[in-house]
Amino acid sequence: MIKRYRSYFLAFFYTCMLVLSFQGCEKKDPLKPEELHWDRDSCERCNMAISERKYAVQVINPKTGKHYKFDDIGCTILWFDEEKIPWKDKAIIWITDAKTGKWIDAKTAMYTDDSITPMAYGISAFTKETFPKGKKALTLQDAIKIIYKIEEYNRKKQQQEKELSKGKG
Repeated sequence: MIKRYRSYFLAFFYTCMLVLSFQGCEKKDPLKPEELHWDRDSCERCNMAISERKYAVQVINPKTGKHYKFDDIGCTILWFDEEKIPWKDKAIIWITDAKTGKWIDAKTAMYTDDSITPMAYGISAFTKETFPKGKKALTLQDAIKIIYKIEEYNRKKQQQEKELSKGKG
């Protein structure tokens, strides 16, 4: 009798192990965003820890499936230029919806430019359903222009500060 229960138990145990092992083999889509490790993964461009769930971005190289993670869409756009990424026009870009925190396609998202974001570019992404009422909707191209204007302003300001510090020294 004990042998029979032992056989049932072993059969049950091995069946469970088999089922669990198949679940671990589930294929993930390499063109979908990976799970972020908040406060541990760092931005590809500025190396700051990615902690704001409303502004995170992932870029995927469609040929290799390699994922690049960012804390702000501004870092993403500037990284493409600074690193001279040849596949930037083909890149798959995911951004978190600023309202829900879910990953959405950055190329079809709707944007605003009045948020407090990790790197102060102010750009937030939304879907059509989550877009705030009464706000002006921007496209990704509009957002990119704003990012370049802010970066140009920052460069001029840094240059002025350098010139002032040279004059005082």
